[in-house]
Amino acid sequence: MTATRILLDESEIPTHWYNVVADMPNPPAPPLGPDGQPVGPDKMLAIFPMALLEQEMSAERWIPIPDKVREIYGMWRPSPLCRAKRLEEVLGTPAKIYYKYEGVSPAGSHKPNTAVPQAYYNQLAGIKRISTETGAGQWGSSMAFAGQMFGLEVRVFMVKVSYDQKPFRRSMMQTWGAEVFASPTTMTQAGRDALARDPNTPGSLGIAISEAVEEAASRADTNYALGSVLNHVCMHQTIVGLEAKKQFEKIGEYPDVVIACCGGGSNFSGLAFPFLADKAAGKNVRLVAAEPTSCPTLTRGHYAYDFGDASGYTPLMLMYTLGHDFVPPGIHAGGLRYHGDSPLVSQLLKEGLIEAVAVPQLATFEAGVMFARAEGIIPAPESNHAIRACIDEALACRASGEPKTLLFNLSGHGHFDMASYDRYFAGELEDFEYPEHEIEAALPRLPKVAA
Repeated sequence: MTATRILLDESEIPTHWYNVVADMPNPPAPPLGPDGQPVGPDKMLAIFPMALLEQEMSAERWIPIPDKVREIYGMWRPSPLCRAKRLEEVLGTPAKIYYKYEGVSPAGSHKPNTAVPQAYYNQLAGIKRISTETGAGQWGSSMAFAGQMFGLEVRVFMVKVSYDQKPFRRSMMQTWGAEVFASPTTMTQAGRDALARDPNTPGSLGIAISEAVEEAASRADTNYALGSVLNHVCMHQTIVGLEAKKQFEKIGEYPDVVIACCGGGSNFSGLAFPFLADKAAGKNVRLVAAEPTSCPTLTRGHYAYDFGDASGYTPLMLMYTLGHDFVPPGIHAGGLRYHGDSPLVSQLLKEGLIEAVAVPQLATFEAGVMFARAEGIIPAPESNHAIRACIDEALACRASGEPKTLLFNLSGHGHFDMASYDRYFAGELEDFEYPEHEIEAALPRLPKVAA
């Protein structure tokens, strides 16, 4: 029994991104400065181009995708929507399981969907260099690729544990011309401070963000680019869900449950936000964000204003957070090791419009192996979280006999993550549940502003 692939042609690449802010029941909480006052775009012009700041603050429902961006999207988009019939058979479920496959991009993940427009708008603004961070290397690879497309130099601060775990992602970045450094480094004050606190630190996305922001702020020819969390990043990713909706229309189907893994939030936003527009119009669809139990931001974090980085360089954002000084355990889903979540995702969860689940590491690898053996594609460890949550939904359908339609985002392939699979097969991976006392200990260290 073969998998069904629902394809679109290049002319059907969406012409606009979807901005979920237009359909939220309440306006997003503003970012704040250290004085507790809202931060306007002028405060962030030192590290972002105005075009992206306008998107960040926009409440317009549809934002046009520039022709040059759509042209580069056409290298891999539209991405396929596939039905996982073999997996359905293995599970013995009455559910129909579909996945949107983003691993067809040059970087092997969904991340170029925002890296390309960010590089485009920075080039348009006369910027020559981009400074950024990366966790698992997916974002760094994507920004390195996008930098090549638009003639930008790229410097990447890669979280040290991932730098060591994923050497071939580092090689990808270097192939596309980027400089890559294991974070924390001695090149920035933020890095030196982190090393002074703990010379053996595995690093964190919060620390790497601090280093990248400090680098960008120190040079007039350099801007900062972020691969998740911010509104404009989540909006760029909605091309995934918009395509998926077109593909479902072609076959006369519609998902009952939409699932994506969630670290900073762009992956989940990209698939789920276009369906949230339908939910706002009365459609009955569940939207589920899947995260690791070792970094349980949405399921156990505090809903509060916090910095997006470890050193407090960024504005304060209202989000679910484990504390900006959180240093996560070195699990192999490096793209999900972030202390906070997108303010938009956080607010939608707080208001009950989306759901969140946390899944343990061993169960995610078990799900990834099951998927690979049924469908042939080896998923990235991050994507395994969505697969695990989807399998759990499918098993619930088997128990109840209810034939739901399930959709998850297969956000990237795992070809450069085989060392993680090796450790799983060798029995060297373990589950880790982030301790409650550590979560509670972070609360007094959060910035003192009203949520």
